[in-house]
Amino acid sequence: MKENNELIFLKPVLKERIWGGTRLRTEWGYDSDLPGALGECWAVSCNGQADCEVMGGRYRGRHLSELWKKCPELFGGETKGDFPLLVKIIDAGEDLSVQVHPDDAYAQAHGGGNGKWECWYILDCPEHAELIAGSHATCRDELEQMIREGAWDTLLNRVPIRKGDFLRVDPGTLHAITAGVELLEVQQNSDITYRIYDYGRHQNGKLRELHLSDGVEVTRVPYCITSADVIHTDPQENVPQLLADTPQYRMWTIAVNGTSAPKIKSERFLIGNVLDGNGTIDGMEVRKGMHFIVPGGYMPAQLEGRMRVNLTEPVS
Repeated sequence: MKENNELIFLKPVLKERIWGGTRLRTEWGYDSDLPGALGECWAVSCNGQADCEVMGGRYRGRHLSELWKKCPELFGGETKGDFPLLVKIIDAGEDLSVQVHPDDAYAQAHGGGNGKWECWYILDCPEHAELIAGSHATCRDELEQMIREGAWDTLLNRVPIRKGDFLRVDPGTLHAITAGVELLEVQQNSDITYRIYDYGRHQNGKLRELHLSDGVEVTRVPYCITSADVIHTDPQENVPQLLADTPQYRMWTIAVNGTSAPKIKSERFLIGNVLDGNGTIDGMEVRKGMHFIVPGGYMPAQLEGRMRVNLTEPVS
């Protein structure tokens, strides 16, 4: 068997967050010795903050960073730079801070590293839920004034969402996930975040740090996301629905039902996430909460069962 003819299943890394919830334990079945609220599951991660470990097969016990460096054939050939993407499941027990991310050019000019393109696929949310996405400022001077005055209700744009919705959060977009929302986040492999507003919350006895200078500089104005920018997913069963095609990644969702699901293949590699239900991939049992890499050139994989699967292919 060729080295790239084996799916690579990864062990997620869990993160405590001040705003975290309970569902990563109760609904996803993730075990953790962390005592506090779990806010994030870093499902596919390869960086200094979380390096996922392979759960089985010939690479069992090895970390994704090692495979990236030493086994480029798994990823379609030469692997330059950092692993390109980071995939998370986020459970917001409380509102997250209002924040913004830079693009690559700004990030590299201010300390190095990548910027952050990201997107959200809504796994669950309360009735009449909204996300913060963009602002009502008409220019940068107005943005600065409204921040100084704390005019958050006037400044922040809110967009209604429901379960199954998808939206992109491109660099420069003021944004925040709100309480009760559970989502899959796919992003560039970067953790550069400029926090603009945090509801006056304290951590370890101190107000959490804000990053107003950088945050204001990179925020797009005027800019806000509207309902027209939100994709309401309702894909035909067993037919991939393209959600995003950006300079960094392409992303699909598939509602698998039965035995006629499409075969999947990538010349580079794919990241897979089982978001609901259970089934098999080439006869291997999978269930909600399992995350894997389909190596570049892997023989076409057959998805069977009744489950929701997300697939992401890095572009750059």
